[in-house]
Amino acid sequence: MTSVPVPDSATGDRPAARVVCVDGDGCVLLLRWHDPVAGRTFWEPPGGGIEAGETPLEAARRELAEETGLPGSAVLDRWEPVHRDYHWLGVHYVKTEPFYLARFAERPEVAPSLLTAEESDTLRGFGWFPYADSAALDEPVDPPELAAVVERLLAAR
Repeated sequence: MTSVPVPDSATGDRPAARVVCVDGDGCVLLLRWHDPVAGRTFWEPPGGGIEAGETPLEAARRELAEETGLPGSAVLDRWEPVHRDYHWLGVHYVKTEPFYLARFAERPEVAPSLLTAEESDTLRGFGWFPYADSAALDEPVDPPELAAVVERLLAAR
């Protein structure tokens, strides 16, 4: 693997990592978030900020466990750089984030257990969806090109 990209950020520059969880049926886990500042609800893979002294892979594993209760050890050292341009709680983020892959033979039970206060206030649920159909959800999926990201992660050796 090559090195993880350094954010090329503008306003919000906190580096972050995400996890694309894929079950045996080819469905991906998406979390449903509501941004009360923008009044926007959307779906996105689990993940979040990289803490000081943490590698992106370590952050991805920690964030997966915190936001979903799934084992961080399921996150593989396989990732795709994904350009992000989004707003969250009044901050504009423009950066590149590593999206890691986690594979599950069976669909695991999701049980968020270590959410921050901000996450508890803004998380509206989760669901498993066929990744090829993610763009057809009633609310936007971020990033919009998630299906292509999943395909690249699954095709990587």
